Amino acid sequence: MVFQLPSQREAPPEERRDWWRWAACREADPELFFPVAARGPATGEIARAKAVCATCRVRRQCLQYALATHQLHGVWGGTTEDERQSHLRRERERDRERRDRTRPGRGRVHSA
Repeated sequence: MVFQLPSQREAPPEERRDWWRWAACREADPELFFPVAARGPATGEIARAKAVCATCRVRRQCLQYALATHQLHGVWGGTTEDERQSHLRRERERDRERRDRTRPGRGRVHSA
């Protein structure tokens, strides 16, 4: 069984299996996408990696893959590790707010 992300299920069959075949980064130096640090001189590398991602037709699938597989390092789908962590925190917060809104009795004061 092949693991498929939601956007891959909606894509044409050939893109579902091999989205990375169309990745813009395939022609770039892999080290560019895995800078040693997130600050200092590495910010230039990160900017160059993101520029490659900005031209990529499978950027969304790449980002979804990185989120689904918990990629801890590197630039994936035009995002850094810190940006992906922030994204995940926002998603968790939105999910928590949705659950709270649908919880019965939320916000009501009961009197005895």
